[in-house]
Order: sequence, then structure tokens, then C-alpha cells
Amino acid sequence: MFEGKNGMKNTIDEIGDDHAAASAKTPLRADAFDISDQEKRNRIEASVRDILETLGMDLEDDSIKGTPRRVAKAYVNEIFSGLNPANKPKLSTFDNNYKYGEMLVEKNITVYSTCEHHLLPIVGRAHVAYISNGNVIGLSKMNRIVDYFAKRPQVQERLTMQVVQALQEAMGTDDVACVIDAKHLCVNSRGVRDIVSSTVTSEFGGKFKDKEVRREFLDYIKMDTDFDKIQ
Repeated sequence: MFEGKNGMKNTIDEIGDDHAAASAKTPLRADAFDISDQEKRNRIEASVRDILETLGMDLEDDSIKGTPRRVAKAYVNEIFSGLNPANKPKLSTFDNNYKYGEMLVEKNITVYSTCEHHLLPIVGRAHVAYISNGNVIGLSKMNRIVDYFAKRPQVQERLTMQVVQALQEAMGTDDVACVIDAKHLCVNSRGVRDIVSSTVTSEFGGKFKDKEVRREFLDYIKMDTDFDKIQ
């Protein structure tokens, strides 16, 4: 194990482009929300300006002079807005008055996220299912919880687990599953530059660990994601 500043650099160099596993929790510092969103935008704007100037860009050009501010606004208000717990959707549940006891599947939920290793896009589809134990949840809430956890620097494995854990907590049941099939632009546009491959991750809770129940879920979603239709 390396220690100190040079040790950390050596560790990062040693890992290189390899995937580094982490916990199901997004790595946030304790003081992550001690400053306002406006102050975050100001600091990010200055940092982006420095990056572009270092790259040799002319920030007096009309086309690019507003880019630092646009990037800062996009990062705080949109792309990484899921870092702020205040933006978490309310996952209200209702009594299952229909007495529907079979699996409910919400498939082909659009995923737009950002790889935390290179800050490049992750684009794909999520398929989420649950079996009611007496509660049901609004269909749009399933889309919203995927979007909330996607709007942060992510690894796909963590995103899949976070979606399942959030719905399990909200609905009071372990019987929740999620499969995500996504393209990573850190693979598609750099490094190996494989534009065809995609990554599939899954998390199965409760009854979904049973082979027959899991098979039913996978049969429903068919794993036939067509990335050309994502807009």
C-alpha cells in the first residue's frame, strides 16, 4: 500500500484505466453541501476556464467565451444534480387496492449518467421490477429514482444497486430488481474505442433471487435495447 502524495499518484498510475470497485454509496465528503450552489458554479466556472486556457483555447472568441459558465451551470443544476439529497424524488406509496400480486415491470427507462473515472457520458436503458407486498408506487417514481441516481458521477454497478436499495426502502420489501444495459463513452470514444459493446449490470433482491422469478423478469425485458432510438 502506497502512502502520501507520491504514493497516491503511484496508486492511480498503477490502476490506470482498470475499473476500481467501490461501495454502494456515492463517495461524498462530509462538507459537500457547506457552500451554496452559486458558489459551486463560480468555482467550477473558474476551473473550466483554467482548463480551456491551459489547452490553448482563446476564451475571447464569441463561440467559447461563455463555455465555462455553461459547463458550471450544467454540472450543478443538471448533470450532477443527483448529488444533492434535496433533489431526491419523494417516493410515496399507496395501498395495493387492486390486490395485484404479480410482478410489475417498468422497462426501457432512459439512463443518462456520467462515468466517474473519465467524466464521460453513460447512455442506456434501465429495467426495474418489483412484487408488491401490500404497497404500490407510481410508475413515474421508478423513472425518477433512476434519473436521480444517474445524475452524479457514477459507476454502473453502484447505480444499479442504488436504484434497488432506494425502492426497497420506499416500498418496505426486498422484492425489487434492476437491470441496466448501457454504453460508456470512456470505452466508445477513447482507449479501446469500441463503439459496439455495451455493459450490462443487475441487482436482484428478495424473490428475484429465485431462478424462475428472475427468468420471468428477464423474459419480460428481452434485453433488446436499441441505442439508436435514445434521443
